[in-house]
Amino acid sequence: MKEDKLHQEIAIAGGLQNYLREFVYGGIDGAVTTFAVVAGAVGANLDPAIIIILGFANLLADGFSMSVGAYLSSKSDQENYDKHKAVEYWEVDNLPEKERHEIEEIYREKGFEGELLQQVVNVITADKDRWVNEMMKDELNMMEETKSPFKIGLATLISFITIGFIPLMIYVYDFFQETTFNVFLWTSIFTGIAFAVVGWLKSFVNQTNIFKSIGETLALGFLAALVAYYVGDFLETLIQ
Repeated sequence: MKEDKLHQEIAIAGGLQNYLREFVYGGIDGAVTTFAVVAGAVGANLDPAIIIILGFANLLADGFSMSVGAYLSSKSDQENYDKHKAVEYWEVDNLPEKERHEIEEIYREKGFEGELLQQVVNVITADKDRWVNEMMKDELNMMEETKSPFKIGLATLISFITIGFIPLMIYVYDFFQETTFNVFLWTSIFTGIAFAVVGWLKSFVNQTNIFKSIGETLALGFLAALVAYYVGDFLETLIQ
């Protein structure tokens, strides 16, 4: 029983890890866009209630839009792969000599020759599924996406909203429980922590240096916020 439970936990953890990339990039987009909205609104001296309204409108609308885009993109890639795979099956059934010759050429370029080449080709072409998979990988350079498009979209939505809520968190708290501290300063601090955590996770996704990844993510977020702040400030000056 304990071993079965352990195997289930490992399988769940592995399944979640498969969608870490979507979670990371969804979280980055959520934090950057929401923090930029907040910074722009602060630069324009808008009322905190308006900041909350604009922030949540952006958070939900952009989060939904991004998750749908991720879902449709993944689904389109799968459909494209399936379409080309169906073509390869047809060619194997109807043009076997041509397809066998293509397998020979592929493996000749890999360095196989003579009797060994023919043995390899015979093994591959003896199984239709293996044959088609080789053509998909080596001729078309296409790899099948094993992740669920729905789960890709869901992971993107969850991370966008969860991480994207952080720049609004202090404003929501201040709205219901009035505070005396600098709300935007603390928002910037908490958002910076969020950027650092997401940057740290990004280093595992991209297999890059942790400090470089954190630095890039922090720079991206605060550069976007800085631009939004001064645009808001400039427009507020023009309107007044």
